[in-house]
Amino acid sequence: MAPSEYTRMVLNERPETLVNERTLRKEIVPFDLKPGPHQAVVKVIYNSVDPTIRNWMRDARSYLPPTKIGEVMRAMGVGIVVIPGSESKLKKGLQEYAVLEDDQVNKFDIKPGAELIDYLGPLGMTAGLTAYIGLFEVGKIKAGETLVVSAAAGAVGSLVCQFAKKAGARVVGIVGTEEKARWVQNDLGADFVFNYKSPTWQEDFIKQVGYADVYFDNVGSDISAFVYTRMNTFGRVSVCGAITEYNGEATPGLQNYLQIVLQRLSVQGFIVSDYLSKFEDASKQIASWLADGSIKRKYHIVNGLENVLDALNLVFTGKNSGKLILAVSDPKADI
Repeated sequence: MAPSEYTRMVLNERPETLVNERTLRKEIVPFDLKPGPHQAVVKVIYNSVDPTIRNWMRDARSYLPPTKIGEVMRAMGVGIVVIPGSESKLKKGLQEYAVLEDDQVNKFDIKPGAELIDYLGPLGMTAGLTAYIGLFEVGKIKAGETLVVSAAAGAVGSLVCQFAKKAGARVVGIVGTEEKARWVQNDLGADFVFNYKSPTWQEDFIKQVGYADVYFDNVGSDISAFVYTRMNTFGRVSVCGAITEYNGEATPGLQNYLQIVLQRLSVQGFIVSDYLSKFEDASKQIASWLADGSIKRKYHIVNGLENVLDALNLVFTGKNSGKLILAVSDPKADI
């Protein structure tokens, strides 16, 4: 039986720093969704809590227009198409139900060794595909090279570590807690892991690692400034994100810029959606690793749409580990 109402989260005001209780507004609206021709009603099961959600709140030039005040907050998700009932990825934001055009619904069959939630994790655009594209297409990692990954315990970084090991690289992770360091080294197989909050981490890095060939940058700021000084000549930097800048706080910007010239570095930012032609092959490879059990994934699940702000702040305070997911609906419940 269809519900009489459903919940959605709309952008109420643009935050200046961390999101707060005024950023989003919870709306409970009548369930009067009726699909027209070439449309479907989708029940959202999980939303992906990604740093880029904070970026979409900013009224600034970006790769997508900002979410407008009063609009449902944009987010990736997976759900069940109520009609005809197949599972689908969707892009319509933080709400329990949505009416989508057919071309906005990406139907899929769950692969062996995978679960529905994995289509926001290793098989998802903002985690697994981002890690794969940034490492292999942008970073062009090769066997025997040394890779440095910032935010190595995060949704993307934790997969980059594992993909790089499969490519035969020496992997160096940078994290923010000793617990994360143990997980990245003991469970994910990184060769070296450094806690950037340790007063000696840069000295330890120099002694133990030396120089790197590829840097997968998720954070920017002073961590990246240091890594730029530890790159081999003709090294490559794959810039996935700059999480330290998303909240509008003052940062020193790119330091040690001269190293790009002196070491002839290639620095490339990327947006994963620019590589749609690569998704099929990347997905097949990741799915095969999931099927044979050689890829580990960790989910930090927060329950309820109303807790999305708390979930998002976990990302920016470094209190999550692995892929952060918002559980929206029970997949086994009726419509």
